[in-house]
Amino acid sequence: MTLGQKLRQLRHLEGELRGLGRELTQSELVRAIRQELGATISQSYLSLIEKGTRRHLSQESRQLLATFFKVHPGYLVSDPPGYHTELTSDVASVETALDRIGLHAESRRCLVLLGEMLSMPGLVDRLSQTLVPEEQK
Repeated sequence: MTLGQKLRQLRHLEGELRGLGRELTQSELVRAIRQELGATISQSYLSLIEKGTRRHLSQESRQLLATFFKVHPGYLVSDPPGYHTELTSDVASVETALDRIGLHAESRRCLVLLGEMLSMPGLVDRLSQTLVPEEQK
């Protein structure tokens, strides 16, 4: 996400939090910062940042906006290419396997058996070699 996108998102969230039912405009943001923090930032500066014409905030502006929006100043930078904010893991596939065990009428016995299999050195590896078709290895 670019810095401009983050600022637009923060203005939208702030507008919702203030009960406007819409995003806070850049001009409203400038007025709110002046009234609430006693500091100034120009609407044209915000516009340049959001459009991407100006790619970085000054340290002073970053701190001011972070204080106003109550976010860490480090959030107010563009994310590097390929950066993802969502977490990725293999939990879904593990949950699917656990769901299958949970649906089995003898789920407790299945888990006890699995525990015993795991406690035997090398058994899981031997079973995997036997049960997994050669083309999937």
